[in-house]
Amino acid sequence: MAPKQSSDEPQSTAVEAPDLESATPRHGFFVRLYTGTGAFEVIGKRKLWYAVSGAIVLVCLASMLLRGFTFGIDFEGGTKVSMPTATESGTVTTQQVEDVFSQTLGKSPESVVVVGSGGSATVQIRSETLTNEETEELRTALFDAFKPKGADGQPSKQAISDSAVSETWGGQITQKALIALVVFLVLATIYIMLRYERYMSIAAMATLVFDLVVTAGVYSLVGFEVTPATVIGLLTILGFSLYDTVIVFDKVEENTHGFEHTTRRTFAEHANLAVNQTFMRSINTSLISVLPIVALMVVAVWLLGVGTLMDLALVQLVGVIVGTYSSIFFATPLLVTLRERTDLVRNHTRRVMNRRKNASARASQAEGADEDAAEPETVGAAAPARAEAATRTTPPPDKPAPGARPVRPSSSRTGRPSGKRDTRRR
Repeated sequence: MAPKQSSDEPQSTAVEAPDLESATPRHGFFVRLYTGTGAFEVIGKRKLWYAVSGAIVLVCLASMLLRGFTFGIDFEGGTKVSMPTATESGTVTTQQVEDVFSQTLGKSPESVVVVGSGGSATVQIRSETLTNEETEELRTALFDAFKPKGADGQPSKQAISDSAVSETWGGQITQKALIALVVFLVLATIYIMLRYERYMSIAAMATLVFDLVVTAGVYSLVGFEVTPATVIGLLTILGFSLYDTVIVFDKVEENTHGFEHTTRRTFAEHANLAVNQTFMRSINTSLISVLPIVALMVVAVWLLGVGTLMDLALVQLVGVIVGTYSSIFFATPLLVTLRERTDLVRNHTRRVMNRRKNASARASQAEGADEDAAEPETVGAAAPARAEAATRTTPPPDKPAPGARPVRPSSSRTGRPSGKRDTRRR
């Protein structure tokens, strides 16, 4: 028989798996984030995240349809001429280069941009495909006008380089890039279908499509140039997004294993706890991924002026941010929405809600009984009523209160353990 609780000890009326915001101890933001106690309500606010994700997708789709993409020379074909900005007469500007191009060939270039900074900065001129004679004429005009300095610091015509890609080659590159993207999606789908159950597979693949659309939409919206390096980076960040989603789903699978046999939490609450438990892991993974990308953009692009690395770094930076968001605020809420449409989860949620309702009712009745016992009818009956109320025990709660001490079984009123004495040892 369990020992009776004294009147000065707090009577617990805790309901199993209560509301996260009211039941969780009020710790600091970073403490709750680090411990992963389930204090952040993500699944419960999934309608908000659906609205945010839907708005992002709509903006990206509208940009892709209305503005399109800025394809690089490798996809569309054309001629690219590069020249250092450091010349004999000082630093050259894009407007000066564009004026020389127009006066020499009688037409305007498609784009003139400066890549890099300092002594490694270069001017890149992109235009439609030029003949060999036109390219040589342009190089001569640029050298006569600016006299760019070579690696030895002396004016040199060899410092002006050019490259050309035909439209046929650009079409082949585009076709190969699309084939690589389709192969990746097929292999990822096969892996997810073999690794997880049906609803997790659907949610994971929908997350991959979300990441693909949003990343492409950002490139269209901002006007970043799409190059083969962009496609390589896109495949890389899709793999990162899949990895981050798998981390969260592994925890969801662990928390929800055999959930139908208990009424501690609903499926949605188990999933929300899993998201909270993987918050720090997702943040740490994203930070570790972003740091080398930032270093790549600062050192290789800003200092060295390597345009190919710029394309690779941009798509990876955008993809890491989008992948981290989608794995937390899109993949798991979508999984819960799909699972809540099944009879198993619906019936289990109903059982959990009914049990909590009954526990609340029992707690309310016990509290009302204590209040009635505390109201004496006469002055002489006050002491016995208070004594009876002090020795009254409330019904046992559905689960121990947070921080409650375990109660040992005993067979005496003193509360001492009832183990038998070994008479053989004296």
